[in-house]
Formats: sequence, structure tokens, C-alpha cells
Amino acid sequence: MGKNTLQRFLYLVVGLLISCNLFSGCVSTPAIDKTPVRIAMLPILDTIPLYLAQDAGYFADEGISVEFIPVGSAAERDQVMAAGRADGMINDLVSVVLYNRQGITVQVVRFMRVASKEVPLYRVLASAKAGIKTAADLAGVPIGISQGSIIDYVTDQLLLSEGLSPDEIKTVAVPNIPERMALLGSGELKAATLPEPFATLAIQNGAVVITDDRSHPEFGNSVISFHKTFLDRHPATVKGFLKAVERAITDINASPEKGRPILSKYKLVPPDLVASYPVPAFPTSSLPSEAQFDNVAQWARQKGLVDRTVPYVGSVIDNFLVKPE
Repeated sequence: MGKNTLQRFLYLVVGLLISCNLFSGCVSTPAIDKTPVRIAMLPILDTIPLYLAQDAGYFADEGISVEFIPVGSAAERDQVMAAGRADGMINDLVSVVLYNRQGITVQVVRFMRVASKEVPLYRVLASAKAGIKTAADLAGVPIGISQGSIIDYVTDQLLLSEGLSPDEIKTVAVPNIPERMALLGSGELKAATLPEPFATLAIQNGAVVITDDRSHPEFGNSVISFHKTFLDRHPATVKGFLKAVERAITDINASPEKGRPILSKYKLVPPDLVASYPVPAFPTSSLPSEAQFDNVAQWARQKGLVDRTVPYVGSVIDNFLVKPE
């Protein structure tokens, strides 16, 4: 090859490399951009892996920055999301259905927590003063819940599974969890459905377990969801985010005590339970099934919360799942 020919060849190679960098057409994986990921965070156990990933530097290892937006309730979380102050959140399938009642607004990218036969997420409890021992005893008894929520859904599903008919299930709205627990403890509420760890605290104070989602783990779960627009614009960033979360989950599942400092630092359990409450295990990378989602969507329509059946396809997407290494 002559000198001039060699020079032309080298110029061509350099030109191709510059073109690839400018237009990214030759790059198989897009680079993670510098857009921060803003997550609305309730003070719940489900957030443990996210806080651990932040504190351990796992997000930084993926080249992304994550900002946590503390919220005190699901209603505040939804306001923050609607205002565009957060890009993602930990929520549940009832919430997803409500967001998507007029079109796909948010998309589920991963389970966050799931109930198991050993560990519940939600419990239907009776007051120690009520004399209620079985689900059949709850027929016609007002049960404290937050209406139109995952608590409402789980209460219905668990009691239907225990043999009650729809017209035997009566509920009363007490949206504030500490207030609901206090009314249960005083006997002003004969029954209530509480999430963990509040259910455990209520049991320690005398409440009686009637049923919980250990008997039907398919009903109790939470998910990570993002605005569809954020997923469309920043796919590599979201993949990096989920990779860091997966790494934190692997740590916690291998050594649960790694999550205990998170409980007190971020006030995720009442002070009385910080030292003793078991740090939960978290599911590996996975998604709700179509049957799980459709059951929630149909329930929401029957309750009049939505006026159409929200589709699984589009509401739950699998292209961000972290593949096992």
C-alpha cells in the first residue's frame, strides 16, 4: 500500500469514528445522560433498597444521580408526580390503573415488594375488644380502610377469598394510617386493614389477625413506576438506576442486617420496632403478571374508580428488567 493510499485510509477511519461519535449510529448502547432521576419516596419499607443503593454509592457507580423527594402520603406522592416534580415512584397496581384511566401515563418497570407465604404486606385485623375471631365474624362489620386504594383492594380480595360475599363486606374510610391504628386499638373501630409494619405494632398492642396476604400472596405487592415520557427520553439512565437497585437487593437478600441502619436513619418503622423488626427480602427482577394486573383493573372498574378497563400492555413493560449476570 503506497504512502498516499495509506493516508487516505487513515483519514477515512478517523472520519468514520467522528461520525459515530456525532450521530451515535455506530454505538450499540447509548451513553447514560446526566439527567437526575427524581423519585417520590414514602416512608415505607419498600424504599430500603433505594436508600441503600444511594448510601453505598451504587447509583454513582452507574454514572447517574438520584434525587429522593420525600412525601408523607400517597395523595402527596401523586400531587408531586402530577406536577412533574418527580419522574418515578414506588406505588401499587391500583395506583397505576388510576393513573392510566385515560391513557398510558405511567409504566411499571419492576416489582418492588411482594407478599409471600412467610411475610405479609397487608393484614385484616380485629380489635382485641371486638370479640371477632374469624373472617365470617366480619360479615357486616365496618372495616377501617383507605378507600380506592391498595388497602381497599386487598381487603375485598382477602375477604372474598375467605368466603364472604360482596354485600357482607362493609368498610369505612379512615385514610390516615396512625389514626386507623389508634381507633382499632381503642375499640372505636372493630376491624381495620393495616400495612406492615403498622400491623405488627397493632398486634403487639393486642389486635387479632383475621387474615392477611400470606394466604394469597398474589394480592399484596408494590412496584416501581415511571412517567412514560421519562422512560422514552432516558432509557439508559433508567436501566442504570434499576441495575443499582438490583445490586442493593442482592446485598439485602444475602445479608438482611445491611438494611437495618436504613430503618432508623430514614424512619421507616416506628421507633419501638427498629431493633426487632425483620428486614424484608425483596424480589429479584420481575413484573406483575397480566392476571394480577387485570384483576386489579376489573376491580377498579366495578368500584366505579375508572370507566374503562385499563390495559396491561403498555401499563407494564419488560424492556427495563435487569437480566441476571
